[in-house]
Amino acid sequence: MDCGVPFCHSGCPLGNNIPEFNDAVYEGNWELAYSILSSTNNFPEFTGRICPAPCEGSCVLGINKDPVAIEHIEKSIIEKAFELDLVKPVEVAESGKKTAVIGSGPAGVAAAAQLRKAGHAVTVFERAASPGGLLRYGIPDFKLEKWVVERRIKLMEESGIKF
Repeated sequence: MDCGVPFCHSGCPLGNNIPEFNDAVYEGNWELAYSILSSTNNFPEFTGRICPAPCEGSCVLGINKDPVAIEHIEKSIIEKAFELDLVKPVEVAESGKKTAVIGSGPAGVAAAAQLRKAGHAVTVFERAASPGGLLRYGIPDFKLEKWVVERRIKLMEESGIKF
């Protein structure tokens, strides 16, 4: 990307490796781009739609021109990954430990995903009719379509997480 110092890293609350996944997209290597993005972000399909993109405000290109459209690139990577069937349920070595997560909002599903990656059996408890919390009930459809939430919840269930 020839950014010099990529300040977008410090602007991103997740610490996404932005120039690296941008280079992979530029080279047309969607598998690598998805691998880089998913190494720091459990749910790029959510952040690519609802993140206020502080990384773009930190982009050094923004000094003289419009910054790189990082949020759009992130969304494009995850949608291309789903299209190419690169997004798979997590397969883990079972730890034998059981965990419970209360609430299926962004924090709850992130905790459940990380616990599952560690091999624990995970049950997520939600008081509402369907899982998703704020993602489902608090964010309007024009910002985050509910089929996106459904797709991720289904993938989490296929990984062994119980809701």
